[in-house]
Amino acid sequence: TTTISAEMKSKQSGLIICGTGTDVGKTIISALLVQGLGGIYWKPIQSGLDEDGDTGRVCRLLKLPSSRWIPEAYKFQAPVSPHWAAEKEGQLIDQKRLEIPVVNRPLIVETAGGLMVPLTRHLLQIDQLQYWQLPILLVARTELGTLNHTLLSLEALKTRNIPVIGLFLNGPDHLDNPTTLEQFGNIPIIGKLPPMREITSESLTKQWELQELDIAFKRLLQI
Repeated sequence: TTTISAEMKSKQSGLIICGTGTDVGKTIISALLVQGLGGIYWKPIQSGLDEDGDTGRVCRLLKLPSSRWIPEAYKFQAPVSPHWAAEKEGQLIDQKRLEIPVVNRPLIVETAGGLMVPLTRHLLQIDQLQYWQLPILLVARTELGTLNHTLLSLEALKTRNIPVIGLFLNGPDHLDNPTTLEQFGNIPIIGKLPPMREITSESLTKQWELQELDIAFKRLLQI
């Protein structure tokens, strides 16, 4: 892994949306937060670029003006890990292009894949999170397999002293998993996104208000 100097460390504020793996719902949770907090969306690295990627999906869903989203630092076609996707296109991800942008609204940063995804042959995504030192919201599924994936992710973040504000669960209600995650992870569940017949700006607003997420996130992020 790469050692990052203290001089290089970003001083900007924001919230980073990480997942316990691929396709756990990071993008929809990011959209929920961008809308609810009036924030700015940024996905620094996109691999598996179908149409215009997650940035395009969030922008269409929320009808975001150009002032509310930041273009990706890197976009790759292949639906594989960023390090390999970059290599397939003859590129190498440069950490200098991943500096946190200076913005005047809450910045919601969506990562690519899980914590241990390689960005280069010498840099894991968790190395970049350690460098950023911004609070993490960990998105996890509610169903079978989530206990192992989520607790391993929390352990990895704790080992590196990366701040985690809590969990956000995505999926149908489960009778035991949320309680067990809070117990063994020693971390709060901030919100839950249930299965929705249709994901729209309005349906996200309904969940935001129903769960009083505005109060929770503004308190946690001190905004």
